[in-house]
Amino acid sequence: TNDLLKRMICAEGNIDAAKMRSPMQFFNNEDWSKSAMAMGTINGLDIYIDDEATQSVGDIYRTANELRKENSDRDLVVIIDYLQLIKGSGKHGNNRQQEVAEISRSLKLMARKLDCTVIALSQLSRAVESRQDKRPMMSDLRETGAIEQDADLIAFLYRDDYYNKDSEIKNMIEVIIGKQRNGPIGTVELAFVKEFNKFVDLERVAR
Repeated sequence: TNDLLKRMICAEGNIDAAKMRSPMQFFNNEDWSKSAMAMGTINGLDIYIDDEATQSVGDIYRTANELRKENSDRDLVVIIDYLQLIKGSGKHGNNRQQEVAEISRSLKLMARKLDCTVIALSQLSRAVESRQDKRPMMSDLRETGAIEQDADLIAFLYRDDYYNKDSEIKNMIEVIIGKQRNGPIGTVELAFVKEFNKFVDLERVAR
């Protein structure tokens, strides 16, 4: 939680993440001012972070259900980092593919029952590493096709200079919309501001 909070402060306050590793040593007066303003903004947000390890869908549901009861008239977004770390029910033995499929379906049902949005990060298969074009595809979703079936929207991230050190395209990320149940698919380009751990519109960088 502490590391996540530091990244949020850097992104919100436009503070160099390298300085955040040892602020007492590297922060100047402007950095301290930015940090205080960023923390004030973050403290005003309704964010609940549960970093308990090896949670099941049932554990996540119970927490989300309590938050839904406390905020019955507000939008609820549940972000899971990441899907393959969720503990399965154990009903499928060592068949991880079936287990992940069950987890994916359970998250879908939770979203409907609690009227919430679920954003679940997922690992990709290692097949990406063996291709010349390393842009992720639907078939790269790790361990199961159930994720593709259950999700309303699937977005992949690709940064060319991560894989190709000689790339002329620096600090630009492609958000590849591989599936969108109620809209078009395609690619959106954003700028990656590495020192702040954030993505911004390309136009903002150009200015």
